[in-house]
Amino acid sequence: MKTTFLSYLPLETLSLTPELLAVAGGHFTKHGLEVTLQPVKGSPQAMQTLLAGISPITRLGQIDVMTAIADTAQPLVSIGTLTRGSSLRFVYSKKKHPLEKPEDFVGQTMGVPSEGGTSDKVVSLVLAGSGLDPKQTKRQVVGLTPGTFDLVQQGRIAGYVVSIDTANILAAQNPDAGIFDPAQYVKSDSQVYVTTKDATKKDTGILKAFMAGIHDALAAIVADESLDETIKQLRGKYSFATLDDDKIAKASLTMMRKLWTGGDPSKPLLVTDESAWTAGYKELTDAGAAKSGGTATTWFDNSLLPKT
Repeated sequence: MKTTFLSYLPLETLSLTPELLAVAGGHFTKHGLEVTLQPVKGSPQAMQTLLAGISPITRLGQIDVMTAIADTAQPLVSIGTLTRGSSLRFVYSKKKHPLEKPEDFVGQTMGVPSEGGTSDKVVSLVLAGSGLDPKQTKRQVVGLTPGTFDLVQQGRIAGYVVSIDTANILAAQNPDAGIFDPAQYVKSDSQVYVTTKDATKKDTGILKAFMAGIHDALAAIVADESLDETIKQLRGKYSFATLDDDKIAKASLTMMRKLWTGGDPSKPLLVTDESAWTAGYKELTDAGAAKSGGTATTWFDNSLLPKT
């Protein structure tokens, strides 16, 4: 079997470790699946490509999935929860304008990778959750590279939204880089594997093999306490800044591992927790970020996950 995974992230990030390791470590192959990792520009494009039927699987923010289903009745289904918490970080300049609490964002401009994507919505939720109007913070589309920090230091933007490994590399290279974790204020920003209602029937075998491969890759990382074997396998096939630096790679993977397990390695990986899922929808409707009245429990399906 062959399939294509649509990645809204560039392939050169440790945020994509589960997919990268499932390829490099042979976990997909073990389940009879050959997977091509295909980067697309941001979550909106990943969703459009998925809905067009070009590929049956992508990974998106829970926020994007919920707003798409609630607001425009898109036929999406979440088939596995990867992170139990936000894998985004906001980077700011300690000297120029510290971003330590939601009030610090008012009247400022935040850099985001795309308009209306997860990062953009997470900025809004940080404000809305504290009773502030998200419109009081402007957004500007910027690149996700460490170089964007120059714009922060010049005062052109107050901060920008990046992945955990980019935040770690910035903090390591630049003592002026501060990191704000939105998870303190936002509950609905988990990462989920998403397919369409059609594909759950049409591509059941592919989806089950894909999720089994991801599950095995995650289980291998959780079991690899030192992370040495994980990093070795990844480097056997890939090379990029955050992976090639031992210290950054280990710090980032340790943080991510905690997000994947929710801090409890005894709990089953990838299983969507109904109460956390519905609480996420309530947060979005309370903030006016998604239409209310939807039946969120019908938007996820744990049945394609391996029986452990």
